Amino acid sequence: MDLTIPAGPGVPAGVIIPESELTERFSRSSGPGGQGVNTADSRVELEFDIAASECLTPAQRRRALAVLGTRLVDARLVVTASEHRSQRRNRVAARDRMATLLRDALVPPPPPRRPTRPTRSSQLRRLDAKRKRARTKADRARPDPE
Repeated sequence: MDLTIPAGPGVPAGVIIPESELTERFSRSSGPGGQGVNTADSRVELEFDIAASECLTPAQRRRALAVLGTRLVDARLVVTASEHRSQRRNRVAARDRMATLLRDALVPPPPPRRPTRPTRSSQLRRLDAKRKRARTKADRARPDPE
């Protein structure tokens, strides 16, 4: 089953990652499980090699490697799912999680902030308010005893 990343910013047409580029491993999930606790391999590990992927453009590959850098193991994105008791539901959960991670990683960074300057009238209003506040505080002071 292919992994589909929906269209959005950074991925105008969406991306379909073929099954051949994904690696699934199954193991026993920890926690309670009833009678099938020692027999069912319900935990799913889904792996995707970003650096060797043919379905991403070079720009998308660079962006994904840069954004997901701390999550990668040898340029491979690994996602695990073990919250459900059935292997099928964990496979779907792992694919959803990986699609979300890749979708967020492929979003281009926002444009840099352009610094702005306050307008002359706003500067004058601020200084006028400061003078008014200073006068108010000065009026509260005790008069000189001379």
